[in-house]
Amino acid sequence: MKKLTKAEEEIMQIIWKLGRCTVSDIRQYMEVELQLTKPPHSTVSTVVRTLEEKGILAHKAYGRTYEYFPTMTKHDYSRQTLKKFVSDYFDGSMKRLVSFMVEEQNLSLNELSDLLDTLEEE
Repeated sequence: MKKLTKAEEEIMQIIWKLGRCTVSDIRQYMEVELQLTKPPHSTVSTVVRTLEEKGILAHKAYGRTYEYFPTMTKHDYSRQTLKKFVSDYFDGSMKRLVSFMVEEQNLSLNELSDLLDTLEEE
């Protein structure tokens, strides 16, 4: 899987929420739900086409209207991204990642305990 840019990830977050959608649906969501200035249609369309080229989206055409849908779930994308992150920064060791989080105080004892319980269950 090719790495996504920040803009591509932001658009994918919206698509995962909306499911099947058009560029206009994405723009509307950004304006209404996220309270952002509605971006130009061409900008969102370019990002969506790039996501399709990267294989994370596909489309179905209805005349001149394209309906886009994800080809990868958010869960699968998160898993692949986390694996790459752990590989790149922690030599592939989840233990090193958890140790880092504890050392940096980004993980409380309760959170650590919950994480260990979850890992034991799986």
